[in-house]
Amino acid sequence: MEEGDLFHERVDVAYVLLFDEQRKHVLMVKNKGMKSSYYTLPGGAVEQGETLEEAAIREVKEETGLEVEINGIFSVSEAFFVDRGHHTILFTFRGNVIGGEINISFPEEIEEVTWMEPQIAEEYMHMPSESKGLLSGNISAPYVRRGTVHHNS
Repeated sequence: MEEGDLFHERVDVAYVLLFDEQRKHVLMVKNKGMKSSYYTLPGGAVEQGETLEEAAIREVKEETGLEVEINGIFSVSEAFFVDRGHHTILFTFRGNVIGGEINISFPEEIEEVTWMEPQIAEEYMHMPSESKGLLSGNISAPYVRRGTVHHNS
């Protein structure tokens, strides 16, 4: 059996990197895992027919109660989740809070929503050492939604 055979499903996940008004803390959610809880940026799987941006905005609202706007891509990474057989592409956007109040709508999935110092958040985000300190910077790449494209032969 080839290694690729273990990963039968491709899953896209959209996260959003959000800072508080003073840009001193990053918003993190504590997810309930199968074995233990763990922190991530707010976000989740992209649903059928949904753009990455739509998924990111929806997931933040569902997990935190906050309304956000997206301001470009912070990072793109990928991982192979052996226990689920998923090849996952993780899109992390930069964003701003534009409304709402912190509220946990799905307590069966989310234990806590908290503002965390960037250095601590970086550890939970599994950022490589070369990327340490990038969270607090303002670097991002544009996110371009090209819409529906029809190719005529």
